[in-house]
This record gives sequence, C-alpha cells and structure tokens, in this order.
Amino acid sequence: MANEIISYLEMCSREGVSLQRGMNFGLGGNHSVILMSLRPNAPYQDALQDRGTVLIYEGHDEPRSSAVPDPKSVDQPERISSGGLTQNGLFHQAAMGSKQGQRLPERVRAYEKLRQGIWSYNGMFHLVDSWRQQSNGRHVFKFKLVAVEAEEDFTVPVEVDAPRRRIIPTEIKLEVWKRDRAKCVICGASDELHFDHIVPYSKGGTSLVAENIQILCARHNIEKRDQIQ
Repeated sequence: MANEIISYLEMCSREGVSLQRGMNFGLGGNHSVILMSLRPNAPYQDALQDRGTVLIYEGHDEPRSSAVPDPKSVDQPERISSGGLTQNGLFHQAAMGSKQGQRLPERVRAYEKLRQGIWSYNGMFHLVDSWRQQSNGRHVFKFKLVAVEAEEDFTVPVEVDAPRRRIIPTEIKLEVWKRDRAKCVICGASDELHFDHIVPYSKGGTSLVAENIQILCARHNIEKRDQIQ
C-alpha cells in the first residue's frame, strides 16, 4: 500500500531480492523497482512535477573504479563494456517501447529514503518516457514516471492512462514524522506505520500541507479508509 513506512529489510523481503542498487529492472518479470531520494544531499537529482503526480527520476552513474575515479565527470552509461544494457539502458528501452506503442508501460514500484533506515513506499508508477540531457558538462538519463492507482495486482493487465495518484512531498513526510513522533496518532503504535491523508485526496484533500497528513498504524489506517475523521 502506498505511503507505508518500512525498513530496508522489509523492502528487500517484499521484493524477494537484496536491493543493492537504485535501479532494478524486471523483477519477477512483471515489475521494476527504483530507490529514490528527494533530500537535499541526495546523489541524484530526482524531482516531483505536476503537483506530485509525476516523478522525474535521474539515471545512475558508472560505478567508481580505477578507470572512473569520478563517476560524476562522465556520461551515464547505456551499455556495459561487453555491449549489454545497463539498468539505464533497460529502463530507457522500456520507456521508448511504451512511448512508441510497442509495449505497455512498465510497472515500477518506488521506495523513497527518508532517513537512515527509514523508507516510504511511494506506490506504483508507469514508466512513460525517457531522454538524455546535459547536466554539469555531461549527459544523464531522465525517466518520466506517472503515479497511478490500483496497479498492485500483477495478474491484472496494465491499465493504459490509469487514474493518477499524488505523492506526498518529502519535506511534508519529514515534518509529519517529527511532529507525530514516529507513532500512530491514535494508539501510539510504532510499527506497521503509514502516512495518511486526514481529508482523503479523493474527497478534495491535499498532499501539500502537513496539517492534512498524519501517521497511522496499519490497523487504524485500514479502519479509516476513505472516511474523514
């Protein structure tokens, strides 16, 4: 469920792999996973657009090595030395295929690092576009992903132009995390937590102010559903 607050180990357990890299294409053959960060000191320039419904995700650098001591000084790679596609290349190929009508959009789960050991599941996205652009004297990949509703059941075909969903901005999550002291505001539980809209987005609520976001445990989040408290 989108807006879960989870640990790294919980994230790896859910995906069935050790998530050692930020881009993970085609897990299980039915979806991909990206790890993102919108904090000021993040290594890549990810960004939310269109009032939180679109994620622009930056591709990843060459691994640091004796041949590449400064990955930020060279173009982000599309292929490895043997000619195979990097994660950048795999995501780019899928995005172009979708854009050109040759395949359905890739489903992508996005997990956002909030603090050390604390992650937020940002829900499901569709990968719809990709391009390369100049950035600080080199070329980087940019991927456009649209946040969508009701795409967690992989037995159901991808819905093209699925209803959009809005992501809670990082600064709002961090403010609420501090204000609510990392506990459910109803019962004080400190595990199985979620960021919850007090007035649901579907009823006109906003994701853009902390006053409309609270922390609930899984039980109280399920009980509340779309009811305005």
